[in-house]
Amino acid sequence: MINNVSKGRGNDLVVITEGALITALAMVLSFIPHSTGVSAVEFSYGLIPMSIFALRRGLKPGLMAGLVWGILDLVIRGFSNGGFLNPLQGFVEYPVAFGVVGLIGLGSVQVKRSIEQGNNALGLIIFYSAIGFFAKYFFHFIAGGIYWGSYAPKGMNPWIYSLVINGGSFIANMIMLLILAVLLNKIFKRLIMVKN
Repeated sequence: MINNVSKGRGNDLVVITEGALITALAMVLSFIPHSTGVSAVEFSYGLIPMSIFALRRGLKPGLMAGLVWGILDLVIRGFSNGGFLNPLQGFVEYPVAFGVVGLIGLGSVQVKRSIEQGNNALGLIIFYSAIGFFAKYFFHFIAGGIYWGSYAPKGMNPWIYSLVINGGSFIANMIMLLILAVLLNKIFKRLIMVKN
């Protein structure tokens, strides 16, 4: 009994450590220039390691890592780069929008089972990643329509503008994931499977 408890605590520590490293990696990747050149449509490179972590460790660790990433991004970049307009907008666009990326973890068991059975898990990886990516950009879309409307081109509906920017970012990041998942399929599988 005591041995099982210590194993559980040791495993929790491994998951927390992995989460901290992935969150730090996602934050570092935020500093790489990531504009597509199309207005505010941007790549978010940190979504890739977050996807792998959420599929590797599951829903709860994925949500927690995303939440911490959002808080870090708010403190390090949001306050200094003008991304914080007021507390409610900051809450929606940072802790909430980044946190829901962890919804990718909903597919953890199914993706791992598919890999173990020797099936191609690429479709599942993309499907569950799309859930997390969509959730993130949905919250940015809501905040964009409510708070960022003044940045829309003159005469353009702020909701349409927000849809174009955030929908474009969602599509750009899904294309990035698709390309990487296809090119690095074997590496993705190894990173998702837990050995301990």
